[in-house]
Amino acid sequence: MEKTFFIKNMVCDRCIKVVTDELKDKNIDLFEIELGRIKLNIQDTDYRETLVSILEKNGFSVIESPEKQLVEQVKIELIKLLKNLPLDINRKLSKYLEEKLNREYSKTSKLFSIMEGITIEKYFIKLKIEKVKELIQNQEFNFTEIGQILNYSNINHLSRQFKTETGMSLTIYKSQQINDRTSLDRII
Repeated sequence: MEKTFFIKNMVCDRCIKVVTDELKDKNIDLFEIELGRIKLNIQDTDYRETLVSILEKNGFSVIESPEKQLVEQVKIELIKLLKNLPLDINRKLSKYLEEKLNREYSKTSKLFSIMEGITIEKYFIKLKIEKVKELIQNQEFNFTEIGQILNYSNINHLSRQFKTETGMSLTIYKSQQINDRTSLDRII
């Protein structure tokens, strides 16, 4: 029997690899896996306890409620969006999410804000700032190029947002060479 599970905190390709490897080790038949979702071939009744154990051991968990599943899907779509740079979003974030989730944005946004205590837009800004930190640390691009890659209208916009989120300027962050990045599953 085929069964789909939504998984919390699955935010990168390594997460997919860890879950895939663990499921193979336990001889659980995996049909499909992507960020935040797995589809399994279930043969017996002990699968659930084994799955929960595997996930919890690795910092993940099964998401039961449809509301929490939707919130996690929003996070995953935004993380995926920032995975492929330069950021290619030629429409409003609300329209992008409506198309990806096939749901009315206003309801999704309200649910997200209630459940996470932050708006989708603020969450996306936090994700972008973590990507800025990563790009600064990689030292491949200057600040102007980073702004362009992440679709900021200008360097001043990026600088203001970075300072608001981190409490320091781009230059100070770069000169201190600190690694205070937040893992994506801990943004909020």
